[in-house]
Amino acid sequence: TEMNWSTVAEFTLEGFSQYPKLEIILFILCLLMYLITLLGNSILITISILDIHLHTPMYFFLSNLSFMDICYTTSSVSPLVVKIIGKRNTVPFIGCALQMYLSLAMGSTECLLLAVMAYDRYVAICHPLRYPIIMNKRVCLQMAAGSWITGCLTALLETSSALQLPLCGSAINHFTCEILALLKLACTSSLVMDMIMLVVSVLLLPIPMFLICISYSFILFTILRINSADGRNKAFSTCSAHLTVVILYYGTALSMYLKPSSVDSQETDKFITLFYGVVTPMLNPIIYSLRNKEVKGAVKKLLRRNHFNTLIFIIKFFLSDL
Repeated sequence: TEMNWSTVAEFTLEGFSQYPKLEIILFILCLLMYLITLLGNSILITISILDIHLHTPMYFFLSNLSFMDICYTTSSVSPLVVKIIGKRNTVPFIGCALQMYLSLAMGSTECLLLAVMAYDRYVAICHPLRYPIIMNKRVCLQMAAGSWITGCLTALLETSSALQLPLCGSAINHFTCEILALLKLACTSSLVMDMIMLVVSVLLLPIPMFLICISYSFILFTILRINSADGRNKAFSTCSAHLTVVILYYGTALSMYLKPSSVDSQETDKFITLFYGVVTPMLNPIIYSLRNKEVKGAVKKLLRRNHFNTLIFIIKFFLSDL
């Protein structure tokens, strides 16, 4: 029977219910990774605010990425946690729509932020003398705001278009309200919806990826021309973390959103979503901290600092920007 979204009170999330033992293991792993994600990304945001040496475009964008990762993981993991702890596999209509919007908005913003960060590395390595002029505070704010606004607007377009489709069921074969899993409930295929998904996917995946590749082509060419081995190593170390994150994120996202619609792999899609929704946000702060002396030094300073003074500093920092 054909239903409109307005007539659906709640959706059933099937999750990994066909693998009950695996579901418990996944729940424990996801909860552990979520806590690591919260801790790691919160530390990165805190040190980027507190340490004056980290008041640079690179750490400004990294703070945006960390905040976005916290929001993204929260929206991805919460339905799975509720399902296991609360023994509820249903989600209300408004909750499902909000969860779908948030995951799309955060995912889309990350694609654009990674491209912006690649451009930042390009300017820093290829035009070091002009770097403070090109990447000034105003430009950085505009680039970050542009990424967030574009990500949120494209997510709104996709979500609102999906909400208009007639549905032939309310059981979603996924652990979260993921848009591709929801579209499989549609009674008829919509050319408009297919076009929107294709255009947004191309806009947010191959195009930023292409810009990242161009940036890194120039970066590699410049690094190879550096005479000193120390100079080359320093340039490589500042880029290797970002490049690792790009490969992890875009690799999984491209495999999911740009595969032919005829390929039915919902079980695989669940694990891919789990990877880029939970694993990647957890790895980001670890990757950026591994070979980064600035981050390690800032963390040591933070641990030695009086916590009350730290709180006062954060409050003053935010009030000064208002």
